[in-house]
Amino acid sequence: MGAFDWLKGGNDRQLAATSYSGPSASETADRKQQAKARKARAKDVEKAARAGQAWEDEDRRRERDRHR
Repeated sequence: MGAFDWLKGGNDRQLAATSYSGPSASETADRKQQAKARKARAKDVEKAARAGQAWEDEDRRRERDRHR
C-alpha cells in the first residue's frame, strides 16, 4: 500500500479488511495479560507445593524424633 493510495478511493471495506486484518491492540493486550496471569498462578501453585512438601518433611522428622 503506497503513501497516497487513500486518494484513489475505492472499496472501503476491502481496504479495511486488508489494512487491519491482524489482531487488535486490545486483543493483543488481553492475550498478554492472560499469559501473565497464567504464569503467576503456576508460580503460586509451585510455591504452595514446595511449602506443603516442607511441612510434610518437617512433620515426618518430628514424628521420627518423637518415637526415638
